[in-house]
Amino acid sequence: RAPLNSVEGFIRQIIGWREYIRGIYFLQGPNYTQNNYLDHNRPLPSLYWGQKSGLNCLDQCVKQTEDFSYAHHIQRLMVTGNFALLTGVSPYEIHEWYLSVYIDAFEWVEAPNTIGMSQFADGGVVASKPYVSSGAYINKMSNYCKSCKFKVAEKVGKDACPFNALYWHFLSRNRAKFQGNPRMAQMYRTWDRMNEDHKNNVIKSADEFLNGLN
Repeated sequence: RAPLNSVEGFIRQIIGWREYIRGIYFLQGPNYTQNNYLDHNRPLPSLYWGQKSGLNCLDQCVKQTEDFSYAHHIQRLMVTGNFALLTGVSPYEIHEWYLSVYIDAFEWVEAPNTIGMSQFADGGVVASKPYVSSGAYINKMSNYCKSCKFKVAEKVGKDACPFNALYWHFLSRNRAKFQGNPRMAQMYRTWDRMNEDHKNNVIKSADEFLNGLN
């Protein structure tokens, strides 16, 4: 007899999620990959093709992808996908990247997971909120931050983890679309409690990083 948690994981995550995603793909039709709810149009940064970014999590995930054509779900969703979403990368371009680099990427399962779950480009067909995080989540789920030149505990400045400022920048610039989402209310309450000088420094740090991204 298999342990209950193993049975639950198999039924929900393998059988259930697979069939749900398959249903989304065929229900939405061939134009699903053209969705761009957040109007993100940044070209895919060169770091996805191996140019060093200085962010250890990204560089390690991309290198692993190059070496093995595989990455864990968290690496795909909360590192490479999270970064693409926070920086406003074209959802179609990141979709094409996932489709081309992973050995297990078949479009019927990859597209809804990327366009819907990872990039929220379908406006909520697959997921009820965007999957974004600051560096704290990456630090919690991995050991990448220990060997990174950026400091995950710092919020702004040249030494701060870029994910920190990018996270709040994303929430700020998309407030009109997300402030009514109950699952994001706490995020906006936290942002609103910050003083204006700090918020301005956060936005400035994010803008400086984005302006230097290519």
